[in-house]
Amino acid sequence: MKLINSVGPNPHVVRMFAAERGITLETEDIDLMAGENRQGDFMKKNPTGQSPCLALDNGDYLSEITAICEYLDEVSPGDSLIGSTPEERAETRMWTRRVDLNICEPLTNGFRFSEGLPIFKDRIVTVPEAAEGLKRIAQDRLTWLDGQLAGKTYICGDRLCLADILLYCFLAFGSAVGQPLNPQNRNVQAWFDRMGAKPSAAA
Repeated sequence: MKLINSVGPNPHVVRMFAAERGITLETEDIDLMAGENRQGDFMKKNPTGQSPCLALDNGDYLSEITAICEYLDEVSPGDSLIGSTPEERAETRMWTRRVDLNICEPLTNGFRFSEGLPIFKDRIVTVPEAAEGLKRIAQDRLTWLDGQLAGKTYICGDRLCLADILLYCFLAFGSAVGQPLNPQNRNVQAWFDRMGAKPSAAA
């Protein structure tokens, strides 16, 4: 397998997930800033033009970070970060979807439509007038999550899972592009610090 890699939070999720699972991936970097991901060779591998993309040993290509992480989890030995029972897997997928739709998506589009507008305005449909509202939605949902994290080590309690890695990588990105954590959300901050202390966070 080979990870077609770039800058950005999405590839970071896959790299951190793989590192936490003890999986070593060969990588091939593409130049996201130059738009290499929107050009012919890459588009044949991933028609959405998004990074990352996983080249499988059978010649197929897999995209979408949750799908890539679940695939890596299934084909690799060791403790699962999705779950070892139907209940754990369902809980992971529930929280991964909540995190992705309610926090990661508005946070990322808030960036794309404002600070990132010079990069994205000619690549995707952008809605600059929505940027501040999207950022507010992400922060509102983080405040809700702060209450859910009370007394927990990770999003699913004592069990580290994909939802934690997804959220950490996007919050780290947000903090670097003008969407810092609200210091009043102490549970989120403590969780973020625990995640950031993991060696896999530097992957």
